Amino acid sequence: MTDYNKIDFQKRKVPRKVTPKSIENAAMYYLQRFSSSSENFRRVMMRRVRRSAQYHNTNPEEGAEIINELISRFIRIGLLDDLQFAQVRATGFRRRGLSERAIRAKLLEKGIALEVINQSLELLEDDNKNSELTAAIIYSRKRCLGAFRETLDELKRFREKDMAKLGRAGFSYHIAHIIINAETSEELEEMVEKNISGQYK
Repeated sequence: MTDYNKIDFQKRKVPRKVTPKSIENAAMYYLQRFSSSSENFRRVMMRRVRRSAQYHNTNPEEGAEIINELISRFIRIGLLDDLQFAQVRATGFRRRGLSERAIRAKLLEKGIALEVINQSLELLEDDNKNSELTAAIIYSRKRCLGAFRETLDELKRFREKDMAKLGRAGFSYHIAHIIINAETSEELEEMVEKNISGQYK
């Protein structure tokens, strides 16, 4: 990197002084690139405010007030929607084979309120009558557990370890027992199809 480029890079790294306009511009740029919960959005914007306050020796509380006003406005006009954010994330996590317990933990990390998390998980069940079992089967398929192991000998030999892995992933003993006792992977895949169509009890 040339000396000129170094100087230019350093100039760009200097945080801007916080103003309502500068925060709104940064907020719009962020939301164009990422979906976010309102609390996660607050955290991201406050990091920017604190860097600016430290560099310019200003009061970060002024930036916090601006952010609060922005969040209220963005919620009103739909730019921030915690339920929609939680639904999208929860659906994506389910498709990756995450348990309800794991999903709850990840949504809590993003600052989603418990009642919103509960709503999003209820909506998951509306789409898939036993989404926890479906997720456990997806998880087992990805990690070759139970009937997804290559041989019957492996299935029997690693039974306890596979049960433990499912437990650590947040799945109940009942769910893990269903998966480990399935004789073939086809049997598990059929369960997924029935769950999606609402036939599995």
